[in-house]
Amino acid sequence: MSELYNFTAKDIDGNDFTFDTLKGKVVLIVNTASKCGFTPQYEGLQKLYEKYKDKGLVILGFPTNDFLFQEPGSNSDIKNFCMLNYGVDFPMFEKIHVRGKYSHPLYRYLVDGAGNKEHKGFIKWNFTKFLFDREGNIVERFGPNTVPESIEEKIKELV
Repeated sequence: MSELYNFTAKDIDGNDFTFDTLKGKVVLIVNTASKCGFTPQYEGLQKLYEKYKDKGLVILGFPTNDFLFQEPGSNSDIKNFCMLNYGVDFPMFEKIHVRGKYSHPLYRYLVDGAGNKEHKGFIKWNFTKFLFDREGNIVERFGPNTVPESIEEKIKELV
């Protein structure tokens, strides 16, 4: 069984979310920020989610203030911003650290390559994306410059 399914996190409303509920789903994990040059990627992420959620895609957004303080708001502020500006209804989580000694255990796992050394490396900026197949294996890691629309073909192969 994939280690991905062993994690837990608090959703944006403070509720526990267990990753074992993701078994059998294609998962895209993204660290996000509301005041970043890449913030408009929320629109593309939402479109992908709407198009493929019924086929098994789940997108998980993890806000972080780790990069030039580009996510200064509270969890409530973040939720409202995402909903009002981009109609985000994919799962969003509490603001976390994605790098450094206080990074969330999920992100320590991702930085370590999520079981595949080819995908190892620290998080360079907001909107780094990690794509997992239905068995919880990492398929690909995308940098912040990779817009969501450009990974649609890869998602179509997996759903």
